[in-house]
Amino acid sequence: MRAAEHPFQFVTASYITQISNHKAVTLFELAKGLKDSSDASIFYHTFQSLSRHHFLTEGFSNDFAQWVLAACNRPELAEQLAGLDIRDYLSLAELRSDLLRLVTAYCAGNPPYADQAAFEPFYFCEGIEVAVPLSIEARSLEEFRAGLERLSHASMHYHFIASRLRLHLRTNDFSNWLESSLGLNALAQRVNRVDIYTYTLDSVQSILMALVDEELSR
Repeated sequence: MRAAEHPFQFVTASYITQISNHKAVTLFELAKGLKDSSDASIFYHTFQSLSRHHFLTEGFSNDFAQWVLAACNRPELAEQLAGLDIRDYLSLAELRSDLLRLVTAYCAGNPPYADQAAFEPFYFCEGIEVAVPLSIEARSLEEFRAGLERLSHASMHYHFIASRLRLHLRTNDFSNWLESSLGLNALAQRVNRVDIYTYTLDSVQSILMALVDEELSR
């Protein structure tokens, strides 16, 4: 098996949560908050929300869609917001733009609901990331498999979901390293196709290990 010139450094991350000064009690105010809130807030309520609710395989995975459904009782808009797949976005600006577009269009097309007070307010929060390298690295596929088995949910989320924003590629840290350092293009593609919405993080981890095991058995 080929050895990588540059090892894969496994990392974990934690987030310090703080409430921002933006709040919404109507859909119109949600649109304003989407426009004015920080990138860290957009990340918290979409990418990081997927980590907080990693054990759910049904329902809405981003906080905006969940609030629109539960607090505003607007399931049609909630479904549109939940339909945005974070894997399609390479920047938070693009994601913010689409979230804002959907809410603004809904308010324009449904004026009676735009200023209707929600059952409870939406508080825009921010997640400040603190990333820490682990004492685990890999230069071979065997070492990568051993490291993968030891990862926490936080580390899985860091490498498999949030990494798209760092890489500015429609891929993840694992696939990027498997392809660029080990030349395992087919395995990298199979890893990248694992659905983060259909499976929990535990399931994703198990599937990735199975894919690596299959490659090692060749």
